[in-house]
This record gives sequence, C-alpha cells and structure tokens, in this order.
Amino acid sequence: MTHESGVETEANLAAAVSRMHAVLENQRTAHLQQGPLSAENRIDWLDRLIGLMVDYKTEIADAVREDFGNRSTEATLIADVYSVIESLKYAKNNLRDWMKPITASAPFPDAVAVVEYQPLGVVGLMSPWNFPFNLTFAPLSGIISAGNRCVIKPSEFTPTSSDLMSRMIASAFNETEIAVVTGGADVARQFASLHFDHLLFTGSTAVAKHIMRAAAENLVPVTLELGGKSPVVVSKSAAIQDAAARIMTIKTLNAGQICLAPDYVFVPEAKLDEFVEAATKSVATMFPTIKENPDYTSIINQQHFDRLTGYVEDAKHKGTRTIEINPANEDFTQQKAHVLNPILLINPSDDTQVMQEEIFGPLLPIRTYRDIDEVINYVNARPRPLALYYFGADSDEERRVLDHTTSGGVTLNDVMSHAFVEDLPFGGVGASGLGAYHGKAGFLTFSHQRSVYRQSRMVEAEYMLRPPYGEQMRQFLSAVICK
Repeated sequence: MTHESGVETEANLAAAVSRMHAVLENQRTAHLQQGPLSAENRIDWLDRLIGLMVDYKTEIADAVREDFGNRSTEATLIADVYSVIESLKYAKNNLRDWMKPITASAPFPDAVAVVEYQPLGVVGLMSPWNFPFNLTFAPLSGIISAGNRCVIKPSEFTPTSSDLMSRMIASAFNETEIAVVTGGADVARQFASLHFDHLLFTGSTAVAKHIMRAAAENLVPVTLELGGKSPVVVSKSAAIQDAAARIMTIKTLNAGQICLAPDYVFVPEAKLDEFVEAATKSVATMFPTIKENPDYTSIINQQHFDRLTGYVEDAKHKGTRTIEINPANEDFTQQKAHVLNPILLINPSDDTQVMQEEIFGPLLPIRTYRDIDEVINYVNARPRPLALYYFGADSDEERRVLDHTTSGGVTLNDVMSHAFVEDLPFGGVGASGLGAYHGKAGFLTFSHQRSVYRQSRMVEAEYMLRPPYGEQMRQFLSAVICK
C-alpha cells in the first residue's frame, strides 16, 4: 500500500496499531483540552524543529547515505536540511500574519463578518523515501503554523532515516504534540485508515488511490503529493547547451529519484544531436566518474534498480536507441551499491514502459518534434503532470504552451525551481496530486476557514423570512430579481 515492503508479524502489527490509536487519541484529547495553539506556541514548536535540523545534520547525512548505499553529504544537507530550515523559518516569520482573521463584507450596518483560521486538529503525515527528512519536516511547517498536532509515518525503505527521525522527534516533543510511528506496508495500511482530521500522503499515484479509499471510510480529507511524467519542452529558440545542462543537473540529482525530475524531453528534430552531445558533456563535467563517485546517488534498493534496468531492456527490445553516459567507461556489473549511470533513450515508442510509467531514476527519454502543437497535443493526451518545463526565447510560443497545457506547476528556462519559492503553492492536479502546501498555501491547507457572523443589535435580518408575505415583499422581490 505504500512504497514500503515487508510483512509485520501479527504481534508487532497489533502492537503498532494499538500505539497508533493511542497516540491519535492522546493528541486529539490534548488539542480539545488545550484549545488552539497560540502564535507563541507554534513558533516554539517550529524553533524546536529548526533546532533538530541543525543539531542532527551530521547524523541525517549519515543515515541517508546508509539507506541509499551512497548519497553525498552535501546533497543531503542541501535537500534534506537547508531547504527544510528555510521552510520552517518562512512559516515562523509569517504565521502571525497568516493567523489574522479576514474581514468580509456584511449586508447590514454594524454587523460583522470575518473568516477565522482554525486548526484542524491532528494531521497524519505519510512521507516517502526519496527525500526522507525534507518530505517529513517541510510539510510540518504548514501543519504546525496552522496550529495542528501530527502523527508521522515515514517509509520503511529508509529504515535508518526513519529510526533517526523517531529519536529526533521524541527528543524534542511530547507524543501529544508530534509523534513518529514506524513499520512496513501493513502498518501503513492501518495508518491510512485512522480517523485523522487531515491526511497528507506523498508517493505514487497508484498507491494514492488506496490511501484515498482508506481515508474515505472516515471522510478524512486528504492532500496527495504525487508525481507522474513531467515533460520538458525545448523550443527551437532555446539555448541548447544551457537547457541540456540544467535538465541533466536535476535528472542526476538524487539519481533522478525526485517527483519533479524531468521525465521526458521534447527536442526540435534538427537539434537532437546537439542536445545529446550537450547532455552527455554536462554529465561528464559533473561526474567524471560515476561508479564510486561520492557525489552520485545510488538507486534506493534492488527492487527499484531492477525496475529501471527493466525499462531499458524493454525499450531496447522495442527498437529504441539508447545512449549510456559513462565518462570513465566503468564496469557497473560489480559494485557495492545499486549505481545506475544516466541513460538517454532516443525516440522510444509510446508502448515502451519508459513512456508509460513514472521513471524515478536517471533514464531520460528524448522525443523529437517539428511543430509545437505536436508537443502540446502529446502532453494533453496524457495524465496531467506535477510539473512542466519550457526552455526558449519565443514569448508567443511560451504563452501558447502555458495556455494550452495543465500541470501542477511550471518552471520556465530551468527545472524544478518553482518548488523552491516558499510563497508559491506546491502541488499537483488530477493524477499528479490533490491540494497544495508550502508557505501560506500550507497554512491554508491545514486550517479550517471558519465563517463567523455577528448580527447587529439594530437589525432583525430574518424579518424578511417571516410570513405572512405581503405586497411589500412582492414589490421587493420584483425590484431585486433583475438583470
């Protein structure tokens, strides 16, 4: 039911389920008894989270490296520590403004209408394995700034990170505030069925269907942060060298194991060779060697390694030309970790797995085109992606692509950068997700916008509704029901 695998023993599962129910009920009781957290409380909790990121940064990098087989300390500090701290600080610095009630227009003199932002209560957070700390602690900025408590279920695919996360949270928070529960697919299944006040899941579209179905049993609202096949459109007007370098930077970051990674690229037919050469050169510049390069991330486990190599074999079998980027001509058959070098797949057919499934790895299909409408029609014929990327200097064409496609977000002349802007909502649409967070969008997602109306003592608003209805009412209705 999640990205996780493994079977719980009956006793362990029963113990885990019992604990999850107890933690949820204790948090709900604390929420109801203590009432909404003050701004000071929320800032204190965010400060505690920031402190954990700073104090445990070395252990975080070590834990992620152990789980992946290899991932550089710097990559983890950027993606799983620094960016989290920025999200938490942004929420801390803005939550007082976000919490202020908004005055609405009232129909009568002296009446008052406002929207107040009320915490939902207890939020369940199911985080994935690809950025285990980022995709747990960054959403907490919205959850906590909105005044909620939280129960976290991290991925079993990163057990060292999950165990560290559990210890970190326990060192700074009481279980009635924030708690972590660990376990495999059976625990995740039970977690998704708990009666939370909101449930946030980050993972695959296929798994999200099960999550949403389980949450629906208790009418628990969900935010689904998914993925899909995010396309890149390289215009005829684009600077090919720059576009290729930016695309391959993100395609090789975390070995492409990113929901926002470019999934396939459309390149003008006449510029295919130039793009391939530029992409190959950019990888060689970043990674002169790959096999034991400390800066190159391993595939998370054998299951996903086999999935990715299976995509390549399937594409080859169906006639796709593949280009392996291997600057030092290394032999990858014998290795300590699951290292997979970047592979370009030229014009794979639509029936290949690599064009049907979200890749989540360092494989990059490249499709050629002659007219931009070919690209737009291709994108629109498929499920809406989490992101769309456009490279080019043709403002009219850029506008055409924006106006005639739909995606969760867009970055122009770069890849993934929109996700780093805290004040931009981050989320998908259709198959790529439901709801959004980051910045104020996260505060709103995890808040109940409660309407409060105070009637003026001078006016009986409901007098118009009181029978008997006479000529005065008929004249009034005749006057106001008009074009």
